[in-house]
Amino acid sequence: MSVMEQQDLYAALLHEMKNHLVLMAITLDRVPHVGDAGHDQPLDEVRLLCQRASERLMQALFIYKNDQGGALLNAVDAYSTEDFLSEMAVQARSLRAQLKVDTELADNVPAIWFFDRNMLEMALMNALHNSVAYARERIRISARVEEGMLCIAIEDDSEGYPEHILQAVAEDKPLSSSGTGLGLRFSSLIAKSHVNNGRTGMLRLSNRDGAVFEIRVP
Repeated sequence: MSVMEQQDLYAALLHEMKNHLVLMAITLDRVPHVGDAGHDQPLDEVRLLCQRASERLMQALFIYKNDQGGALLNAVDAYSTEDFLSEMAVQARSLRAQLKVDTELADNVPAIWFFDRNMLEMALMNALHNSVAYARERIRISARVEEGMLCIAIEDDSEGYPEHILQAVAEDKPLSSSGTGLGLRFSSLIAKSHVNNGRTGMLRLSNRDGAVFEIRVP
């Protein structure tokens, strides 16, 4: 078997595993909360783990596609930023009901913006799932326009990002291909794939009262 055939086989296996995890997540979503922390909290934890594993496989597949020269974006269109934020907040609350999840839309954000909704959602949900896992009490999802770019941020009250990750992203250095590194590499690729009038999207990380994950789209 050639190297190319092996890579295609691994990609097919990843795709199949991802599909199985998606089906498992759908099954778990059918299990209702019963108002008992001993039941509801473990259920939320399993849902989150299942979704994060599925996302990791999806990210690996898209990174493989990018490395093979494939285009990551294929559905750039006009979308409501307000609706986009609201839908992400709903997903966050469904994964950890006890968290306070707020959204904030700056006055300078227009009614619509052009982006690949599915891909941008995947990148942001990766950060959102990390916040759901590590936040103490709250998450804030916000959007504003700065320097002609739509800036969507996810902030939490966790311990924040380690210094080496902040430095790697700030200096655009290669990130690990596992765990947090894989998710950030994927998010950076999605941000950079959004290009408009010679401007390129970007990923920014910082620590404030916790972790701040921000994608900027031109």
